[in-house]
Amino acid sequence: MAETADETLIELPLQGLHAARGAKFVPFAGYSMPVHYAEGVMAEHLWTRQHAGLFDVSHMGQVLLPKDALAGLEALIPADLLGLPEGRQRYGMFTNAAGGVLDDLMVAHRPGDVFLVVNAARKAHDLAHLRAHLPGVEEVGDRALLALQGPEAEAALAGLLPGVAAMRFMDVAVMGWQGGELWLSRSGYTGEDGFEISVPVALAEGFAQALLADDRVRPIGLGARDSLRLEAGLPLYGQEMDAGISPIEAGQGWAIGKARRAGGARAGGFPGADVILDQLASGAPRRRVGLRPEGRAPMRMGVPLFVAAEGGEPIGRITSGGFGPSVGAPVAIGLIDASVPADATLYGEVRGKRLPAAQVPLPFVSPGYKR
Repeated sequence: MAETADETLIELPLQGLHAARGAKFVPFAGYSMPVHYAEGVMAEHLWTRQHAGLFDVSHMGQVLLPKDALAGLEALIPADLLGLPEGRQRYGMFTNAAGGVLDDLMVAHRPGDVFLVVNAARKAHDLAHLRAHLPGVEEVGDRALLALQGPEAEAALAGLLPGVAAMRFMDVAVMGWQGGELWLSRSGYTGEDGFEISVPVALAEGFAQALLADDRVRPIGLGARDSLRLEAGLPLYGQEMDAGISPIEAGQGWAIGKARRAGGARAGGFPGADVILDQLASGAPRRRVGLRPEGRAPMRMGVPLFVAAEGGEPIGRITSGGFGPSVGAPVAIGLIDASVPADATLYGEVRGKRLPAAQVPLPFVSPGYKR
């Protein structure tokens, strides 16, 4: 997200910790965010895949709803929220009347309330959207949000919170630490096993330092967060999905609960249901595709895609792309016309030259979730 020079960026609660560890900061969604530390994006990415990386994602929005809000929230989201058990969370999307996506979010059903995590750039929009439809919407302003990700995340976190070892993918829990409440989910945005932990601001630095004291844990910046999620084939709002891209086109049809589909117990009933359910049944005009460009040149967001090395009109565009450190080659996600054959070689136009790319299944790196 571009920022103008006179905009005052919001600092994360752990700004001092990041600076002390040599972070380089960039503007993102109105926040000053650590993009990488001394070792750089490549090393941080690979460390997370092999060990455990600690991400500061306190820019994300944290929202509490009353316990009885699930039915009202389900009217805004295609997910099956009334069927979500206590102690579990589910991925969802706010949709609009045209079938597009207003934001994607996580919904946790806890014993006493409903806890949401929304995207930083859409936080103000989402709060207004929720308040227009639901009572008792409370923005959480006194908690940091950390993500510990990687195959050694459980072992590192269990050293401080032994109870996390019993959690499975998409479980949520509340645990005590040094007199405060930590809100945990076993989830994340890297394709690796891991946890997201909401921590009272007063305890955040101590908790982060306790994790970083473990040799398996290193701080990881925004750059590696993006390359990790790209390899994992995970969508980024504003790129893979937006108000003009449907969940089906974005490859997120799996998140539409069986109860909300045609013939389900609570079919439809969310904004754009007619468009989205029709696309689910009959196909969407566009589809998400994984791409492996030939050679070493990455194809980045916005690169137009063609079905021929010369001539013709674009059939789509790159929505996310870059170098995949774990793959050792460029990777990309595109949105293309559904009529394009799945085995067709595509061509991305980079600096006036069309370069070939093969369509491949997503994700590029198999997930390591603990189910």
